[in-house]
Amino acid sequence: MHIPPLDNNNQPIVDANDSRVPLNYFNIVKLKKDQSFEYIVPGYETCIVPATGTIDIEVEGINYNTIGNRIANVWDGEPEGVYIPTKTKASFVCKTEKAEIFIAGAKYDKILQPFAVRSKEIDMVQYGSDDTKTHRKIKHILGANHHDKVGRLLCNELYTVGQGGWSGFPPHKHDTDRLPDETRHDETYNYRFKPNHGFGFQLFQKEDGKLGEAHHITDGSTVVIDKGYHPCVVAPGYEMYYFTILGGLSQRSLVQYFQPDHAYQIETIPGIKDMIAKYK
Repeated sequence: MHIPPLDNNNQPIVDANDSRVPLNYFNIVKLKKDQSFEYIVPGYETCIVPATGTIDIEVEGINYNTIGNRIANVWDGEPEGVYIPTKTKASFVCKTEKAEIFIAGAKYDKILQPFAVRSKEIDMVQYGSDDTKTHRKIKHILGANHHDKVGRLLCNELYTVGQGGWSGFPPHKHDTDRLPDETRHDETYNYRFKPNHGFGFQLFQKEDGKLGEAHHITDGSTVVIDKGYHPCVVAPGYEMYYFTILGGLSQRSLVQYFQPDHAYQIETIPGIKDMIAKYK
């Protein structure tokens, strides 16, 4: 489902127990200098990631200062984040002229320990090629390196490399727990474009061979994915970014199932197997 860009007034775009993606939580908080925000989401672990701006974060008396170093947009530096356990209150204050903050969440009941992920700790993988129109870069904020510190939440940023091309290709899904072939992971995206008047399309393909749906995505679009295959594409002349939240039902590691008619293309895309391994 596509949620067009909106002013959410710092209220969750995907709230706890959302009927479409109950394993996800997503909020965008916008603050001006010295303004603050606090929240607690029982039953969901979360990660605070400034899209732009710098914030100081407090988690039950523990301080994580100067989180976030991007000013102009999400292309302006590397991401940073702070993991917040479930049933734990977090608050943050804006230290720059303004800040836009993503809050990603996944359903999980066990209380773990908070921690910060600094820019130098981001796990990055780049794969694909200009020739195959699949060139992209993934920056894992909460990735495979954090399996021993996080319950069900995977959180990363995806960038197209160059202008135009496909992402999430070959078409894949992860809506059914049937190991070892696939895991159930709900997924939420928030898109940005460079220049910001760019656009793309999110495709939702059905499993039964019937025609799917294509949604026009623009700067600020949110997409929630509960089932089916879901590649996306950015128009020529534009770069695309999307903030990604994955919440697993029974495990954190993601096992993607590639659409059989197109799965052979895995062998044609340089480095894609390394990308797939980063989610496991």
